[in-house]
Amino acid sequence: MKTYRIATIPGDGIGKEVVPAGQQVLEALARCTQNFEFQFENFDWGADYYRQHGVMMPADGLAALRDKDAILFGSAGDPDVPDHITLWGLRLKICQGFDQYANVRPTRILPGIDAPLKRCTPDDLNWVIVRENSEGEYSGIGGRVHQGHPIEAATDVSILTRAGVERIMRFAFKLAQSRPRKLLTVITKSNAQRHAMVMWDEVALEISKEFPDVKWDKELVDAATARMVNRPATLDTIVATNLHADILSDLAAALAGSLGIAPTGNIDPERRYPSMFEPIHGSAFDIMGKGLANPIGTFWSVVMLLEHLGEFEAAKRVMAAVEAVTADASLHTGDLGGKATTAHVTAAVCALVERTEAAVA
Repeated sequence: MKTYRIATIPGDGIGKEVVPAGQQVLEALARCTQNFEFQFENFDWGADYYRQHGVMMPADGLAALRDKDAILFGSAGDPDVPDHITLWGLRLKICQGFDQYANVRPTRILPGIDAPLKRCTPDDLNWVIVRENSEGEYSGIGGRVHQGHPIEAATDVSILTRAGVERIMRFAFKLAQSRPRKLLTVITKSNAQRHAMVMWDEVALEISKEFPDVKWDKELVDAATARMVNRPATLDTIVATNLHADILSDLAAALAGSLGIAPTGNIDPERRYPSMFEPIHGSAFDIMGKGLANPIGTFWSVVMLLEHLGEFEAAKRVMAAVEAVTADASLHTGDLGGKATTAHVTAAVCALVERTEAAVA
């Protein structure tokens, strides 16, 4: 029997509710099989840790995670701690420390979800967004001078390296090649950003020659937002820089029904380090502790975690349970217009996973 070592980092806000729910689903899955088991180690890092220690995670935190097979993450963000501290002190420290350079965000309309695009069928909106996750606009390079004076200036410098662009483009083309439509859209802004984004475009063209069976096109990021709304069926796999994909993926989740159902994988494709999986909804302090958080985004992230571990049959079982639950309007949480609680949804998914006919062989 395989033993997978999973780090759980609930973080802040509703992360403390949905990550334990995700662990419950994995535990339910393990009870159905003799093929694998999970060993969980929980890390209490986040804003509460910051209030006690002055840092979001300890200096040796990456070393504590290094031997894990995967990480299940909740959220980083607290109304009493500046956002740049919570983000850079925890999530980005892990992503960049483990060179998780491919951020993968699948988006589709799940059964039973009343998505806002009324003329859009589930087949029309079935995307995966690949976000460059290690450099670009979130490189952390810049500074402030003359603070508090009229001449104060602040800079944030976007850094794109040829090596970084080549590897994310190659990853995106390979992913597009593996999907039925073999279609990739490269998001750019090279009309205005005439240095780094021009290189981005040039590298895309170079890498495309390695994938002659992949049809690809290029779209300016502002035009891409309109295309996602007006012509969703023309998109399939999308690759964009750190900032552009961050924005577009939230739009994609909203178009699919709710940020509460959207998953993310922060992937090290070379598997030198553990990859990290998380819902994209953030800490949502306004509903924290009320049992109202939608755990579906976490459960879909669990599906991605299982796929990354090579447990594809198990991933299918969990996804089937998720789709069965979203198809039942009585199990919709408030973000989907329903009244179900986090506990109700979690119990329903666990029960479906544990059914005899859904047991993992």
